[in-house]
Amino acid sequence: MHASLRARSSAWVLPALVVSAAGALAAPRGSGETEGRAALPLRYGRDVRPILSDRCFVCHGPGGNSTIPTNPSLAGHPAQAIAMQLYQFREGNRKDPQMTPMAANLSNKEMNELAEYFSKQQAAPSTHKTAPENALAGPKLAQQFNCVQCHGPRLLGQQHIPRLAGQQHEYLLVQLRTFKAQTRADLDGNMTSAAQALTDKDVESLADYLAGLSAQ
Repeated sequence: MHASLRARSSAWVLPALVVSAAGALAAPRGSGETEGRAALPLRYGRDVRPILSDRCFVCHGPGGNSTIPTNPSLAGHPAQAIAMQLYQFREGNRKDPQMTPMAANLSNKEMNELAEYFSKQQAAPSTHKTAPENALAGPKLAQQFNCVQCHGPRLLGQQHIPRLAGQQHEYLLVQLRTFKAQTRADLDGNMTSAAQALTDKDVESLADYLAGLSAQ
């Protein structure tokens, strides 16, 4: 839900060292075992399956489909979006009691490998039931606050911008509120800027609407 795309070029100077567009990953796939719904790519020759099973799946669910309301689902996000958040946690730009120590010792290669894995997983159908009034108001709000301009017309995310459709309702509420409070790390400042105009009702309506969308 970024207000514009104006800061992308300059914002990627440092993160570009960590993440690459999927089409630019030329290294061949290795022989990975099946985890969740897709084989682990192992493009970088690193076996991150222990990290997935011991840490990632505990909070984000097998295959990245979270069943914990406050924890985001990762399945189907753009790889860049996942790697960028891991990078921010590791570097201390974004802080969380669980994610900060989890990301602290990840190498760039491991972050890319984990991001690539989760981006290839199929997002589970949303079980959230959006209130009828928010189902009507949601599309207009998503246009008004530029959600569809940055997160894509179906709000499935693109490049370093995450998927919103079908995301956990409570997680969406917390993120929108912390962007509005200016306490959430923001790569280029666009989300913080966009959130300032949101009323409490807008936040609740958007989160309810987004959580009920199809992530397919």
